[in-house]
Amino acid sequence: MAITERKSPRRSRAANKVFRRQQLIDATIDCIDKLGFSDTTIAKVAERAGVSQGIVIFHFKTKDGLLLETLQYLTEEYMNVYRQKLDEAGPTPIDKIAALIHTDFDPLVCNRKKIGVWYAFWGEAKTRPTYLKVCDQRDAERYEYMRQFCTQACEAEGGILKGDAAAMGIDGALDGMWMRVLLNNRGGIQDDKTMVFNLFESLFPSQAEQIRLLAQRK
Repeated sequence: MAITERKSPRRSRAANKVFRRQQLIDATIDCIDKLGFSDTTIAKVAERAGVSQGIVIFHFKTKDGLLLETLQYLTEEYMNVYRQKLDEAGPTPIDKIAALIHTDFDPLVCNRKKIGVWYAFWGEAKTRPTYLKVCDQRDAERYEYMRQFCTQACEAEGGILKGDAAAMGIDGALDGMWMRVLLNNRGGIQDDKTMVFNLFESLFPSQAEQIRLLAQRK
């Protein structure tokens, strides 16, 4: 009896398009990480992805189009992580603030490659309005969540500390920790997270026990 070889089903055209675009975006992230922003070219991206330059141009038209979609991908990835963590968090403002802190230490977004690429785009945003708009969208939505939850938590503490000040303090610490990761800090990401949660606890001392428990989660 003859044995018929089973072949994997071929991807549809739509699925193949999604696969190819993601492959090229991943290659762009690698190029920016390894070569820097200015030396990332269509030729280098094509080489890293193992495709022709024509494939890159077919999907993204220009280098600017490729870079913009890469930034949009990173933005959506980050926003999806914190939205999911907020959905899974408990109902209190302290739960929600902890979820936002955990977002910035999630391995999907908190690694030297991704952080380095984020800083590369932020460096370009000052002179590129399209990049600035995308970056502002990410930062504004997330900060509004942080400010809102910090304001509610401050009210529970008696209103001595203002929500804006607490939110800026926590976000400033998170920005500093991302810089430490980028510069290859020796303490490790877990130590960085512990320091941010220690700050969080100092801002809301009456809820310290809950914060310590939340710090142990992912």
